[in-house]
Amino acid sequence: MKSFFALAIIVFAFTCSFAQDEQSPIVEKKVKYKDWTLKDVRTGSDTTLRNLAAGKKLVVVVYFAPWCPNWKHDESFLQRFYQQYKDDGLQIIGVGEYGTVDAVKENLAEYNITFPIVSESTDRTEKNNTQHYAYRKATDDDRKWGSPWYIMLEPSKLFPTGDLLTKRTHIINGEMIETEGEKFIREKLGLPATDTKAAVSKDGKVEVCDPAKPSKTALKKPQ
Repeated sequence: MKSFFALAIIVFAFTCSFAQDEQSPIVEKKVKYKDWTLKDVRTGSDTTLRNLAAGKKLVVVVYFAPWCPNWKHDESFLQRFYQQYKDDGLQIIGVGEYGTVDAVKENLAEYNITFPIVSESTDRTEKNNTQHYAYRKATDDDRKWGSPWYIMLEPSKLFPTGDLLTKRTHIINGEMIETEGEKFIREKLGLPATDTKAAVSKDGKVEVCDPAKPSKTALKKPQ
């Protein structure tokens, strides 16, 4: 009997390890993405996306919940991308969702994040009422929380005036695949292709915000 329970625990752990990966490819989707003005969590000042994008070659907007392990998986290599490519025309900005501003600040401090971060919502009860929720539903993201969720904007291709920035662009319905993300960034910045290697997460594994519902678009993490 003890052997049976031990085997059951091993099988359960093995199953969960595969359900913990929400990496998703970069795909082009129709999405009517609008300009926004939100508060910077560090300074409290207004940040307008169109202004932030001015003069850049690529803007990566990443929506995240500060308590989500999936987001924590991406943070370290996003910070590396920002440091490495910001002088080449890359802008990364995070949009905090479903967690207090203080929780977002603690998360940024833990991972030494220096790229800009704003806040759209501060409570989990707001989940179905955010622009984040509307955008990811429009792009067929069926995850419960959708953290992280990415939209990639090329400023040269955005509508020059008005609230609407684009009707079609690249998105990620899940965690970024590090090697694919860096290849995409370098291509959009006009940099030569280079070999990249995925970083290992701190604890060696990735978890989901909603373990009961693994992503249908999950890919196996590259070795």
